[in-house]
Order: sequence, then structure tokens, then C-alpha cells
Amino acid sequence: MSLREAITTYHDLLTDDLAAESQGQLDEQLQQRGLYFGERPLCTVLRPRFLTPQQYTFLRQRIRPLLTAFDKISRAAVADIDFRQQFGLFEWEEKLLNYDPGYYSHTPLTRLDAFFVTGNNELRFTEYNAEVPAASAYNDVLTEVFYGLPVMGPFLQEYVVQPLPTRHSVLHVLTGAYKQWGGQERPRIAILDWREVPTQSEFQLFIRYFRSQGLDCQIIDPRDVEYKDGKLICGDFHINVIYKRVLITELVEHGGLDHPVVRAVLDGAVCMVNPFHCKILYKKTSLAVLSDERNQEMFSETEQLAINTHIPWTRRVEERHTTYGGQPVDLIPFMLKYKDQLVLKPNDDYGGRGIVLGWQTNTGGWESAVQEALEDVYIVQERVVIPEEPYPSIVDGRLQIYDRMLDTAPFIFHGNYVDGCLTRLSTDPLLNVSAGGGSSVPTFIVEKRG
Repeated sequence: MSLREAITTYHDLLTDDLAAESQGQLDEQLQQRGLYFGERPLCTVLRPRFLTPQQYTFLRQRIRPLLTAFDKISRAAVADIDFRQQFGLFEWEEKLLNYDPGYYSHTPLTRLDAFFVTGNNELRFTEYNAEVPAASAYNDVLTEVFYGLPVMGPFLQEYVVQPLPTRHSVLHVLTGAYKQWGGQERPRIAILDWREVPTQSEFQLFIRYFRSQGLDCQIIDPRDVEYKDGKLICGDFHINVIYKRVLITELVEHGGLDHPVVRAVLDGAVCMVNPFHCKILYKKTSLAVLSDERNQEMFSETEQLAINTHIPWTRRVEERHTTYGGQPVDLIPFMLKYKDQLVLKPNDDYGGRGIVLGWQTNTGGWESAVQEALEDVYIVQERVVIPEEPYPSIVDGRLQIYDRMLDTAPFIFHGNYVDGCLTRLSTDPLLNVSAGGGSSVPTFIVEKRG
């Protein structure tokens, strides 16, 4: 079965009337279910993302050796201060590494962000969201919404459509980490983040799901907690598991290392997922550590092949000699000469902030950006191919189908396997919903009915 055939079949079903009916139901469901990122609807198109079973299997299989490689560099960084210098950690981050989170994985809940050109199976991972990956609950509920759209009825007569739910895996990671940590009581989960963040609507979806599974759970702002008598509390709610959605940097900037959450975690009074160790791989320099020729001997042949195939050439920005395509280069002059093939990214930011795309920047602007990168901690990464697919939407009352750029962001659980996938669409190469544009769509596995 070809993916193009499935997409064409779906689009051909969208007559004006069926498209209008489906759009009306989509709008209604988004409103009823709180599927908004701040004030913006999470999804603005009428088709979900499709993958064939073979493409999804390819994705899962190719990621496995990358995950073992990431784990190797994270554990090496904790054990060896000299090796750790490659990651560009802040001084306060170094201090937070000297504790035992109580469970094995440094990154039990993560997401890899990639671009997947399905036509030729070109798969390139550009970032590792190892700290607070969002969208699992959004994705699951969007899946339910799309299953119910009028256009899906006739499509299901011709294709088997399988969802990729993930909320259950989030639940199992949290409860599994808590048990490893030594928790004996029933989990009391705090979804921890600032009350004003635009993802509050997703927290509500998680609350409903966790409670449907019999777990006590509350959404809690870090400003509202106390740590006293060996317990982390919010009012009369005693927290023993933190589903950490707040960024560690923002938490420490607000309350320092003396914040009640930080003290409770370091004292072993509460189990937090993800742990402070996740900051190592959250740094964008983690891809530079994988990619750098100086570290090749750390990895098995299988891991090195996966790195060479799926991690774009990435280096920390500094005055040094390195290699590109197997040839020696002087890094800064090389960056200045080949700006149209390169991207600059700050080491510790999110939402597309601070990223400079060389091909969209004039020479003077690029030179200034490189100079700024030298004075801070940045990476430079080679440009990758951004795939496009046609997606239908209602514009000014009429159905329009046009190409949009899309990414492929598989969810990773327990640090070692893929379960589900986030897909974001955009007309902007940054492809980041939190940056103010784009749309999320659920991802389905499709097969032609026999």
C-alpha cells in the first residue's frame, strides 16, 4: 500500500458538504474538550497524519540504538566531570547531579524531534526534548476527535486505521518510577507547572485520565507548595509523585536551589519525573556530543551507524578544528562560509527561541549571530530536508488543500522504546506550535483493507 494512495483517497472523500460538516464537528469538539494551546485551537486541518506499518516500524527500530547512545553519554557525564564539560552545564546544574533520583532512567519521559521524509526513509533527529515533553494527552484526545469526524466513516470502509495512544505509557512511567523509588503508599500525583502556561488545558486532560484510573492527582503551581516535616504539600494534599512539567531552569530561577520542590527531591521526600539528570540530554549540545568525532570510540558499531545516519552533523560553537564529511575543517571560518547549510541553536531554550536559520539570514546578520554564539553556549547543526504533505482545511468557507511542512516527534518511554508520535504542521521551517504558529494532528497507522 502506498501512503500517497491513502492520502488521496481521504482527500477525494471531502466533498464540499462533507468537509463543511467535518469542520463544524472538529470546531465543536476542540471547544468542548479544551483542545487549545492558550487561545489558539490545537488543530486547524481536516486530515490526520498517516504512516504505514512499515514506516512506523522503521521509526521505532532506528531509534533504539540512538537511545542506548544517549544513555551512555548521560551516564558518562554524571561520572566524569571532564567529559561533562562538553554539555555546557550551568554551575547550579552541576550541583543538582549529585543525588540519586531513586530509579534507574535519567530520561523516563522524553520525545525525539525529527524530520522524516517517508518517500525515501530519510530520518534526521534535530533535537531531544528530554525534560518536559508535552502533547501526549492532546494527541490521544485529538485521536478520539478525528475518529468521530464524518469524513472518517467512509474512509474506514476502505482502510484499517490504528491509533497510537500514549497517556497510559505516561501513567506507567510515573507509577513505575515511584515503585523503584521505594514508594509504598498509593501515588498522589502533582502535575507541576505555572498556572499561567498555555498547556494548562492538557493538564486537565491528564487529571481526568489519571483519576479515571483511580489515582489521586492535582495540578499544582510550584509557588503554592511547602516543604515541612519531611513532606512536600500543597494545602492538605501530600505529594509523593511529581509529574514535572515545569522547566528546571524556570523553577530554579524563581526559587533558587532552596525552592521547596528542589529540597524535597534532593532529600528523597518525593519522587520527581523527570529527574534533575535529564538536563544533561535536554541540552542541545547532547547531539553535538553524539556527533563529534572525538567521542566515536564510546559507541558500538550499531550505535555509530545510527548516529551517522540519523543525527545531522552538529558541533558546539567554539574555536576549534573538527571534521565535516570526513574532512578536516576550521569550525568558525567553515560556519561563516557555508551559512546557507547551517542552523544556530542556543544550548538551553525551547519553543524555537534563539534559533537562527542561516539560509534566511543575510551575511552580516549571520556573522553577528556566530559571534554571539561564541560568547555563550550554542550549537551549529547542518540543515536537513523538511518534508511536506498536502493537508485540507476550510479557508474563507472553502475547502483548500495545500502542502505544509511537518515534523515527526516520537514519544520515548523509560528511555528505551517508542510508543506513539506527535506530528506538527506549519508553513514556517521552525515547526513549533509553542512558537506561535502551526497545528498539531494525531498520527494514525493505516492499511488498505484486504
